[in-house]
Amino acid sequence: DADVVVLSVPTIAIESVCRQIDPLLKGKVIIVNTSKGFHPETNERMSQVIRRFISEEHLSSVVSLIGPSHAEEVVIRMLTTICAVSLRHEDAVVIQELFSNYFRVYTGSDEIGSEVGVALKNAIAVASGVLSGLGYGDNTRAALMTRGLAEMIRFGTAMGGKPETFMGLTGIGDLIVTCSSRHSRNFQAGYEIGKANDAQAFWKYNKKTVEGVRTAKVVYELAQQMHIDMPITSEIYKVLYENKDPKQSVRDLMLRDLKQEA
Repeated sequence: DADVVVLSVPTIAIESVCRQIDPLLKGKVIIVNTSKGFHPETNERMSQVIRRFISEEHLSSVVSLIGPSHAEEVVIRMLTTICAVSLRHEDAVVIQELFSNYFRVYTGSDEIGSEVGVALKNAIAVASGVLSGLGYGDNTRAALMTRGLAEMIRFGTAMGGKPETFMGLTGIGDLIVTCSSRHSRNFQAGYEIGKANDAQAFWKYNKKTVEGVRTAKVVYELAQQMHIDMPITSEIYKVLYENKDPKQSVRDLMLRDLKQEA
């Protein structure tokens, strides 16, 4: 039986941690990944990074243990449902059985769709925080989540994910919790940006890991290359990286050409 190693570090640290632990491993292990995002330079998903830096002789498989699960609630054992997603079903089942307690763990095999979903929802959650900071309410957040989900499906299927994955825990489930929770660092960061109507103070004073900020950049750049229409992601990118006025971003989203919902 393979041993299990859980990696629960920010995406920016996954490569260096894998480099450090690979020489220490004996025999084959299942690597459990809980990070949600992309490699900051290569744009790879987390399971791809792990496969690149954990040698074949040491790696049984990667299982991403991901879904709507804020740590603040997990640590006090609140009921939570998540997914053990892996290309190797039997290893996903091992992790499902190992972690099921106050967690209800489902298994999944759509690695691309699941990892893209949990990463991209962080960028949408920053936008949700911006809207709240600007004073918008529930109607606006519902619109953002619905249209944000449309972007997640558009982008995720272009990357090779299955559309139905985005209707599950690693898609709409994680999107809902991250866009509407005070625990979400992505939402909190967006809220501060919206309140100030400017991202400058965020860049100057933020010391927390806010995965959605990096994700917005990666997804914006990939969407540009692949010609995928991502209006919300594009606007949050412009607010973060081009110092665009958040109020103007909201106006520009509302003034886009009218179209059929799809």
